[in-house]
Amino acid sequence: TLQRSRGRQGQGGSDSRRRNAAAPPPTPPKTRRFGQTPDDLDMRVVYDVSHNIAKTEEHMVDGRLKTLLVHRKGATRAFPPHHPLIPVDYQFTGQPVLIGGTMGTCSYVLSGTDRGMAETFGSTCHGAGRAASRNKTRRTLAYEDVLKNLDDKGIAIRIASPKLVMEEAPEAYKDVTSVVSTCHDAGISNKVVKLRPVAVIKG
Repeated sequence: TLQRSRGRQGQGGSDSRRRNAAAPPPTPPKTRRFGQTPDDLDMRVVYDVSHNIAKTEEHMVDGRLKTLLVHRKGATRAFPPHHPLIPVDYQFTGQPVLIGGTMGTCSYVLSGTDRGMAETFGSTCHGAGRAASRNKTRRTLAYEDVLKNLDDKGIAIRIASPKLVMEEAPEAYKDVTSVVSTCHDAGISNKVVKLRPVAVIKG
């Protein structure tokens, strides 16, 4: 990074600028939990998907193919195998569905199904769903207690505001395993992988 020197002329100001300009970029800090840098851990986006969004799509309605505007509120796409709108890497498995649980509980990866395409326009849940409002959790939960519970489970957290800790506490949400099992049993999406949290970022 080229930094501005405050030295007087003749006292090395220009030399300082040249040294800073030629200096290599700083080494990324190692993560506290893993003792390695993000690059060493190969931390990159594997899959990204939208939710709470409206999409123009084609679906069968009363035996006819129609163009619809599908608004998924509290839901996300879950297209089946071989659907033309999902990436080629997932053509044989169905669209990946990322189901975030809570900061202190498990999350899931599901896949889309043909039954979901027929019955829910290729949609399934995108999370556990709230069991308590944000206002209620801010009134009834203590910031320090939530952080301690996460630390006791070995879960690191980075958060933009203390109030988000209470709003997004595990106690604020329904049981994600029960919600996912309902979708799986209904056939609108299939369980693939259960995940355990090690770090949480809220902002």
